[in-house]
Amino acid sequence: MVKFPEATARLFKNVFVCRKCASKVHAPNMAVIQGKVKCRRCKKKVLRPIKRK
Repeated sequence: MVKFPEATARLFKNVFVCRKCASKVHAPNMAVIQGKVKCRRCKKKVLRPIKRK
C-alpha cells in the first residue's frame, strides 16, 4: 500500500483506534500506554494501534 517511509509515518505513527466506537485518535504512544488519552466520542480509555494492511 505505502511505498515510502514518510507516508507510512504519516498514516500509522501515533494513530490509535477506540475499541468501542472505532474512532481514530492521534496521540503519543506513552500517553496511551499510561491511560492519559480518552476517545473523543465515547470517553473510553481503551485504545489499540491502527492495523496496517
